[in-house]
Amino acid sequence: MGLLQNLAGMGDMTEQVIATDFLISAKAGVRNYAVAISETATPEVREVLHRHLDVAIDTHEKIFNYMTKKGYYHANNPQEQLIVDAKAADTVLDIQ
Repeated sequence: MGLLQNLAGMGDMTEQVIATDFLISAKAGVRNYAVAISETATPEVREVLHRHLDVAIDTHEKIFNYMTKKGYYHANNPQEQLIVDAKAADTVLDIQ
């Protein structure tokens, strides 16, 4: 754990915040590639975008699996996810 994490009392929270931001960004990337594919008229460009979309989906899956393994994300258990989210909110409020 880094010095700033210790001082702020955040511990694993920083890792969770970074992973969550990465997951949100990956999800936006998937969405953006899908939109770009639907608006592309050139078959060659569409093929390139499809390959990029596949990579973006794989990346999203890896981040999701990492977060699930670490206990940061509980997609199949909303009650557990609410507990994790409440803890994160409390940590933010304690920092301010």
